[in-house]
Amino acid sequence: MAVKSVIEAVREAIHEEMERDSSVFVMGEDVAVRGGVFLATQGLLEKYGETRVIDTPLAEASIIGIALGAAFRGQRPIPEIQFSDFVWPAINQLIGEAARTLYGTNGAVNVPMTVRIPYGGGIRGGLFHSQNVETHFFHTPGLKVVAPSTPYDAKGLLKSAIRDDDPVVFLEHKKTYRLVRGEVPDEEYTLPIGVADIKRPGSDVTIVSYGLTLHYCLEAAELAAADGTDAEVVDLRSLTPLDTKTILTSVEKTGKLLIVHEDNITGGVGAEVAAVVAEQAFDYLDAPIMRVCGPDVPTMPFALNLEEAYMPGTEKISAALKKLAAY
Repeated sequence: MAVKSVIEAVREAIHEEMERDSSVFVMGEDVAVRGGVFLATQGLLEKYGETRVIDTPLAEASIIGIALGAAFRGQRPIPEIQFSDFVWPAINQLIGEAARTLYGTNGAVNVPMTVRIPYGGGIRGGLFHSQNVETHFFHTPGLKVVAPSTPYDAKGLLKSAIRDDDPVVFLEHKKTYRLVRGEVPDEEYTLPIGVADIKRPGSDVTIVSYGLTLHYCLEAAELAAADGTDAEVVDLRSLTPLDTKTILTSVEKTGKLLIVHEDNITGGVGAEVAAVVAEQAFDYLDAPIMRVCGPDVPTMPFALNLEEAYMPGTEKISAALKKLAAY
């Protein structure tokens, strides 16, 4: 067991899967010679060569289109979208084609492709380097969507994604890359896609989150504990499939639900979680379901004060938790 950062865990997972399976290859902008803008693919070119670590032009539609064709032929590509904000030219390949292939071929053609996408704000990235894009994929049947928050989860889930026969959108919050550190086993392991994790057990309020905001939720939960509120923090880890069983079991125990995510509040992952709980666990609720999410503005502001106003941080979560606990 060793302490690693999220970016180290991601890099390690890719290394191990490329070593294990010769059909795995990496492609994207600056992933080879530079090792990726965040250095997630550092060292791969030297070990596996330019036929398996491929620098591409700045053309996301081509990156995903070529990866899609390779997946049709039995390869396991890991295309990288350098920033989530750049994914839009590739939406047809992902939503229009990759997500529909298995269904459209009556189960005859799999798409074993893992699309790595750094996303999220809090890094002063401004309009075009900070977007949250998860809802567009979360809404699309045929895609699996994974959003880990810790190094342990990032490595185990990425390895599972690469081995999966379905297309996986693997979201990595940029701010967690070097900020978040944790223990990662030295031995081989994988984690199942579609299973949430209770990061902090509690009995009074359920907090559901994922990605960067999960850590703010843990901070808020510790602050609430000092005031006598015992919050349970559920890390979704996978957005699709959504682990509704873990969410419902927690809410049935606590009777209260707070949902936190950085993406816009309207139509987000939290809206679906709220709908599921309202439909299937209404009799257990002792208070209204509450959400702390990004506001409905087009994207993340650049100015520091506006970015802070946008982000659902510990202070906002604590205030909502206190209000919910008072019911």
